Amino acid sequence: MCDVRPFHGLRYNLQIITDPSTVITPPYDVISADERSRYYSISPYNIIRLEFSVEEPGDTPDNNKYTRAASTLTDWLRAGALFREERPAFYIIEHRFPYHGTDVSRWGLIARVRLEDFVSGNIHPHERTNKEPAVDRLNLLRSCRANISPIMGLIRTENGEIWEHWRHLGAREPDIGAADNHGVTYSLWVVTDESAIDKISTFLINRDIFIADGHHRYETALRYQRERRDDGPLVSGEEPFNFVMMSLMDSKDPGLLMMPTHRLVRGMAPDRIAQLEDKLSAFFKVVEMLPPRPSGEETVLRWLHTLEACGKEGTFVGLYGLYGKDMCLLKLRQDADLKGLMTEDELNLWKELDVVLLQRIVFQDTLNICTLEEEISHLEYTRDGLAAKTWVDSGEYQLVFFLNPAPVSSILDTAASGRRMPQKSTYFHPKTPAGLVLYPLWD
Repeated sequence: MCDVRPFHGLRYNLQIITDPSTVITPPYDVISADERSRYYSISPYNIIRLEFSVEEPGDTPDNNKYTRAASTLTDWLRAGALFREERPAFYIIEHRFPYHGTDVSRWGLIARVRLEDFVSGNIHPHERTNKEPAVDRLNLLRSCRANISPIMGLIRTENGEIWEHWRHLGAREPDIGAADNHGVTYSLWVVTDESAIDKISTFLINRDIFIADGHHRYETALRYQRERRDDGPLVSGEEPFNFVMMSLMDSKDPGLLMMPTHRLVRGMAPDRIAQLEDKLSAFFKVVEMLPPRPSGEETVLRWLHTLEACGKEGTFVGLYGLYGKDMCLLKLRQDADLKGLMTEDELNLWKELDVVLLQRIVFQDTLNICTLEEEISHLEYTRDGLAAKTWVDSGEYQLVFFLNPAPVSSILDTAASGRRMPQKSTYFHPKTPAGLVLYPLWD
């Protein structure tokens, strides 16, 4: 079973940081260069200086963005801008956000979780990763010796009982409130009562954890753990580096929102693109050609709305760039022969999952994008449908495949089977921000 524990978190001192909204950011991997500059300008205490600091001319192995982040963390602790929780705590968090004209909330528990190799069968990844971000996160962890943003984990339940428990613990006034510039508000409750902590720990006995977001950070934590264990023989297993900070959520939380990540294609030889229509016809049939609307925004909204509605009745993919200015709505054929592309076990898992079918049928079998290096060269990922259309119109990319979000049940089933979906298969919204609480590894 997974080992979930409270910890002595590092938090901002609200007597110095009077508005927590000025110091939080999303996780590093969804922050653009412009957004990073804006976070730097908002407050000298913004967590961006730790989570995703900038490179500077003249950086050296001894003076760089990672060492500066570590120095900043030390300075903030000395100045009292950050303080260490006196008693070990769990942290209940509510994310409240607008969606389709209504207010939605999602609940989680921020805790430290004992690291386990994936072969243990208790903590499950669900998608592949590439190496470059993991190296960046490892350098940051080596320097700061702290988890700055939590990994998102899902706990599978039948009736949402964990979600209900988190909500019950958040019945009083929150200890911290913050908001971002996308209309999301965050409320944090600090739970230090020993009976409440014991109840939470008991509640999580015999639960597996499925990594929803933060695969790079989890793999980084495992590597850092191995490095620290190699430093010396006296390792008890209770050292802080044997744990990682996670935000644990119920798989049946009604506020668990998944967003699609669309796929863009670039740099393919014209003959490869020319073969695509014939190749697709063996697996998909053209259901409809959707013409553009008066504006780009109207066009993409209609296309994605149609794709979402059709996706409730089967497996559909939207393709733009092959048929002029129209988006082609493709439906998986009932008689599509997928046996040459997947094993029997994979078919049972993925035969109706668009992101995997696109990877196998189009990218690997037709366009011959088979390795991670080829994916980096020829594929790009975005959640912004309008930007994707604009990039194809400009010629920067050749095609865009619009997708529906993957069902949460498919993600959990994939992870439980020990398999992994293609990278960027999932995007849970909103992300738990960096800056509400940090987990120090030096206690």
